[in-house]
Amino acid sequence: MKKMMAICLFIVFGSVGAAAQKFALIDMDYILKNIPAYEMTNEQLSQLSMKWQNEVEAIQQEAQNMYKTYQSDLVFLSAEMKTKREEEIVKKEQEAQELKRKYFGPEGELFKRRESLMKPVQDEVYNAVKEISEANGYQLVVDRASAMSIIFASPKIDISNEVLAKLGYSK
Repeated sequence: MKKMMAICLFIVFGSVGAAAQKFALIDMDYILKNIPAYEMTNEQLSQLSMKWQNEVEAIQQEAQNMYKTYQSDLVFLSAEMKTKREEEIVKKEQEAQELKRKYFGPEGELFKRRESLMKPVQDEVYNAVKEISEANGYQLVVDRASAMSIIFASPKIDISNEVLAKLGYSK
């Protein structure tokens, strides 16, 4: 019986401590879409990505054309010429893959550019959230956009507009 009382007291005191904590939500997608510098950076990255994608596709198309030519000339080629052409086609395909990896790979140019251009904006948002959290005593701030397990949250605890105001983008 004493154990049961101790457990009940622990639960009661534990729930009182948890109730005193303050929480807030932000919607990072909403915040970033309302920052002109972020939108401009996204547009620049999109254009750069399309340019690089066109370069990769041009080399892939060149490899396809080489293959079609090879197939049409196949009857007239000696074994040595066939091997040489096949090697050229494989080399061109590898060149396209290498360029794709260079631009779009995990450590590629697009990743590096996105990181260098977006980091200042993200740091600015983080600092604003931190200042608001410290000023209002929030123990936890959750990003609604990336928190998949949030089914419902009261708009009263969403501080996204407050973050935008702190950054100078009033809504």
